[in-house]
Amino acid sequence: MEFLISHHLLGLLIGISTFLIIGLFHPLVIKAHYYWGTGCWWIFLLMGIAGIILSIIVVEVLWSALLGVFAFSSLWTIKELFEQEERVRKGWFPKNPKRKYPF
Repeated sequence: MEFLISHHLLGLLIGISTFLIIGLFHPLVIKAHYYWGTGCWWIFLLMGIAGIILSIIVVEVLWSALLGVFAFSSLWTIKELFEQEERVRKGWFPKNPKRKYPF
């Protein structure tokens, strides 16, 4: 950690990690909706709340920031799950043939 701070690389690492965390949530939304629909939104709510709590508890700036990014990416995923439902309805994404849809 000292190396990152002394060479002013902490912000860069947080930026790259944020990009990767957000990038991981995109396919997660698609897969979660495909297999479970919008009914799994509460899992992302719990992950978001846990991330917020851990972000407050953790003292180290790097880990606190990344937990915060994880937390709010989890909460944003709830919105994206319901928007994914609309994208599937429009035919932009495939339906899971093993599930029933409300449309």
